[in-house]
Amino acid sequence: MNGKRPQQLPITRRMSSNLLQAPLFGVATASFGSLALVASLWDRSGRLQHRIAQTWAGVSLAASLSPLTVVGREHLAVPGPVVYACNHTSYMDTPVLFSTIPGQFRILAKKELWKLPFIGWYLNRSGQIPVDTESPRAALSSLSGGVRALRAGMSVFVFPEGGRTPDGRLQKFENGAAYLAIRAQVPVIPIALSGVYDLLPMHTRHFWPRPLRMEVGAPLETAGLSVRDVDTLTEQMRATIAAMLGDND
Repeated sequence: MNGKRPQQLPITRRMSSNLLQAPLFGVATASFGSLALVASLWDRSGRLQHRIAQTWAGVSLAASLSPLTVVGREHLAVPGPVVYACNHTSYMDTPVLFSTIPGQFRILAKKELWKLPFIGWYLNRSGQIPVDTESPRAALSSLSGGVRALRAGMSVFVFPEGGRTPDGRLQKFENGAAYLAIRAQVPVIPIALSGVYDLLPMHTRHFWPRPLRMEVGAPLETAGLSVRDVDTLTEQMRATIAAMLGDND
């Protein structure tokens, strides 16, 4: 699913990562994040903050020196609100997705992130949706915010694995994305990212530039489905993303 990296970056690549890419990424994150917080003082809808995030994403992706190929871009043009569901491989997933997905959407994320300085402030003031994962009942209750957003016409983005993959392989999917889509009766747009895990794997601080690929699948319709079909839709979602990744597990 992912290319093999050498044991150590060549000295020129390490210098590029340490002196150019990482500092540029850090400055862009701090600068655009601060701008988004300032913008939230008069725009509580989150729309301006989202546009700022899209600009940050484009700058961050450029700093990674990794060309991105998008396959199936036409599926991103589905009218009306949708649930975007994507495999989660790296911190760089977010810049790839924000720089590519058009229009407004909100992210479903773990409630714990709201406690972090700066990140939590941005999440709260830009209208993102917290999910309490302490218990199944709490998680189900907190998903109601995502359902309300979808019914109000706002698309929602979910990483169904719940967290980044530790080894680059597709993990088990949780049911949240399918539940949201079925309750709101909106399509699921499956997205598969390749190469991003190797660009910035977990527990590393160097960028490993490489070609990136984002494949967008055809919408998975939910019209007529009920909450009894959540497991089936979750399995279909994972199977679709696995097929796009070439994962035979």
